[in-house]
Amino acid sequence: MHLYLVMAMRNPGFQAAAGEAHQAFLAGLIERGLLELTGPFTDGSGGAYLLRAADLETATQIAHGDPLHVTGSSTLTIHEWRARRFS
Repeated sequence: MHLYLVMAMRNPGFQAAAGEAHQAFLAGLIERGLLELTGPFTDGSGGAYLLRAADLETATQIAHGDPLHVTGSSTLTIHEWRARRFS
């Protein structure tokens, strides 16, 4: 499995209901063992999550099921990330 950073930047027509559905979507990723980290940006512009997937195509398919993307509330970009830990 590889790590993919999903950046979710809010669009002007952001829908609060999509944000609530997004939380349920993330809970589903946790249940499936696919979510490493998640959180909002402190400036309110959006947030990001770190997704586990076999390849970029799979990560993109998963992320495009996010209600933020489906409703057009946020623009999602997905990047393979070779993150390193120093601890």
